[in-house]
Amino acid sequence: MNFSKYMNNWLYAEQGYYKNFKAIGKEGDFYTAVSTSSFFGASIANHFYKLMQKDSFKRDGWLIEIGAHKGYLLCDMIQWLYTLDPTLVQTLKFGIVERQPKVQQEQLKYIEERFGSDITITHFNDIDKVNVDYAFVVANEIFDAFPCELIKDGEEAFVVDHVVEWREIDEDLATFASKHRQVKGEVAVGYEEFAKHMAKGIEHCDFVSFDYGEKFVRNDFSIRVYQNHETFPLFDEELTLSDVYQNADITYDVNFAHVIDAFEEAGFKLDQYETQARALIRFGLIDILEQFAKQTTQANYLREADRIKTLIAPTIMGDKFKMVHFQK
Repeated sequence: MNFSKYMNNWLYAEQGYYKNFKAIGKEGDFYTAVSTSSFFGASIANHFYKLMQKDSFKRDGWLIEIGAHKGYLLCDMIQWLYTLDPTLVQTLKFGIVERQPKVQQEQLKYIEERFGSDITITHFNDIDKVNVDYAFVVANEIFDAFPCELIKDGEEAFVVDHVVEWREIDEDLATFASKHRQVKGEVAVGYEEFAKHMAKGIEHCDFVSFDYGEKFVRNDFSIRVYQNHETFPLFDEELTLSDVYQNADITYDVNFAHVIDAFEEAGFKLDQYETQARALIRFGLIDILEQFAKQTTQANYLREADRIKTLIAPTIMGDKFKMVHFQK
């Protein structure tokens, strides 16, 4: 089978890695910005709040997260919006795009722990099931979880018995690679369909997403396996695919030029592409931290400030992760 199908089975098949709820942080296979600090979500919510000041009709719209894991990000955003304006939890509607029933159950359980019965969540099995007038859609590390093809010097990867073989490249894949001047690396599969589905059902939309990658083709492989906070390049001689298949996360750096092309072709306008550090500071992260400092102890402030350094430090998450904001 070609590599994208193999990767799709690895992550999303009946026994796939993401079929059931996965822990993040120290107990899981990986860290995310969401698990680092609740101020990550507060900053994005602060940005959403500013958009509502410009367009008041957005107060009656939807806040929707895609790939919400347990619901930390959505809950952190709701909490901050409530702090800014308690009436917003009465006018806004909240949703999560998640197709796995077990994960949905974990999300509802956590959201009830945070807010009791005060917040109602609507689950959508896919983004094409969302049909609303306005939605602020947020996603963290979603584009790196799309299956991808692997190409190298006019060939593409196939997998036979968990062993990668190289064969002549498909014509459509070769055309895409030529357009992006790519001769080696990963080519994501599904961005175009995803963008079209979002555009089809949501009349007016702000879509904000964070992920690791660049706005250019590196012409090298970044695909890797994460397991128990260890990283293994896919082509590491010591890595046996049959041992980690469906038991570890597999990911790659995002080609944001591909993401932008897909969304612009679907009718979206690129509002901003920038590093995570610049985005979070522009969204108000430092202001939120300063407000927190006035209401807490010095020890709590220093602890949170250290977490925020992880989000914005150039050598950690600040520059490696990018933010993209599309509008429709």
